[in-house]
Amino acid sequence: MTAAAPLRSLEVDLVVRELGNWRTSNRTGPVYHGLADALRLLIVDGRLPVGARLPSERALAEGLHVSRTTVTAAYSALREDGYLVARRGARSTTALPAPAGGADALPTMPTAGLSAAALSAPASAVLAAYAQAATEIAPYLQGMGHELVGITPLRAAIAERYCQRGLATDPDEIMVTTGALHAINLILRTYVHPGGRVLVEQPTYHGALAAIAASGAQTLPVPMIDDGWDLAAMQTTIAQLAPDLAYLIPDNHNPTGHTLAGDDRRQLARLIADSRTRTIVDETMSDMWLDEPSPPPLVTELTARRDLVLTVGSMSKSFWGGLRVGWIRAERSTIATLTKIRPTVDMGTAILEQLTAAKLLAMADEVLPERRAMLRSRREFLRDLLAQRLPDWQPGPGAGGLSLWVRLPAPMSTALSAAASRIGLQVPAGPRFGVDGTLERFVRLPYALPEEHLDEAVTLLARAWHSITGAAPPEPVTVVV
Repeated sequence: MTAAAPLRSLEVDLVVRELGNWRTSNRTGPVYHGLADALRLLIVDGRLPVGARLPSERALAEGLHVSRTTVTAAYSALREDGYLVARRGARSTTALPAPAGGADALPTMPTAGLSAAALSAPASAVLAAYAQAATEIAPYLQGMGHELVGITPLRAAIAERYCQRGLATDPDEIMVTTGALHAINLILRTYVHPGGRVLVEQPTYHGALAAIAASGAQTLPVPMIDDGWDLAAMQTTIAQLAPDLAYLIPDNHNPTGHTLAGDDRRQLARLIADSRTRTIVDETMSDMWLDEPSPPPLVTELTARRDLVLTVGSMSKSFWGGLRVGWIRAERSTIATLTKIRPTVDMGTAILEQLTAAKLLAMADEVLPERRAMLRSRREFLRDLLAQRLPDWQPGPGAGGLSLWVRLPAPMSTALSAAASRIGLQVPAGPRFGVDGTLERFVRLPYALPEEHLDEAVTLLARAWHSITGAAPPEPVTVVV
């Protein structure tokens, strides 16, 4: 009989840090209700692992500077909802509620979701690409299938795409990875040690923040301003704190949709070169421009020290996340260094998916314009919905990407996320895209869903907002585009 895996015990300091400014986002209802909502979100988001022991009621009460009664009531509410399991004589452990129909029933999706900024696949193109790839895989079956840098046809296709965008690139300057997040993790493992420092924009991609935290590094956030980047603040942070690495999204930024262009782009390139700051440039959104084409890759602005920039790309946003194919574009010496480290992570990306990705890249000029047109339509549809049903909300001016970064009338993003979750809508709170519990005045709303799903989601979102603010919702209006 196999022994049960030992349960992980969560330290008080970790739980307090993850909770952030939970009290400031809960302005209505009892305090314990807000604490229960905040803990529930951490469990649903995976920031508190399922099956882990929470701190004792007394310990968490002391850490949060609240009464033990408050923590007891919050734990009790979570147990009633199925998010905690209590055992006699032991601390409560985190859980997810069993699906309706019992433990053996298939899990059900929420009635609507705004948690993922990603499109479904262009089905006909993906099916055709897989069919073509299947006819070309035979030669690879004679080997072990371990391709640490990727197969030649895909590396050549990716390199050609960079050449078309104005950055001369050879296939041996490309490493194929299992998605963009895998690429980011590999770079972190190679260049950042526990206790190191990584500069990021705030807000930024929450997956990168989680990867940085998991690496043991310290995150140095530089807040963005309404129309983009505060390069003066970034320069000051680099000068004072000397980060080991920077992680930036200069094209169709996730989540704001901004693109760094013109003199600011050249200024950032000079800052990287002058400060010798090794930088991950995340280009996973570069194809998702809606109003104006993305500029040439940032590295083209560097006249020297191009070895400092590692550009990360992916098939996920442009084509389909199910491929799990990404890449790193860097100097040959950097690719060689990453190749030495990669066997400690994995032995390469799946061959069939690589062949499929190469075929899809050859179809890019046919597939991507249609996807951009669809996103433009859905973005305007979402803006119209918000104007009618949540007129006090202020969508940002971002001109690309897959989401709107929306300013709320009050700092209640976490409370909104919790209220939405209770009625079947998953939408991440603003603090998930930042550091130390900030960004409570913001929420990210993707417009990648079909219009009927966006309509349903905003209906639930408005209901959740009015439930926590006590305001009467506006009269329902049918939005037609």
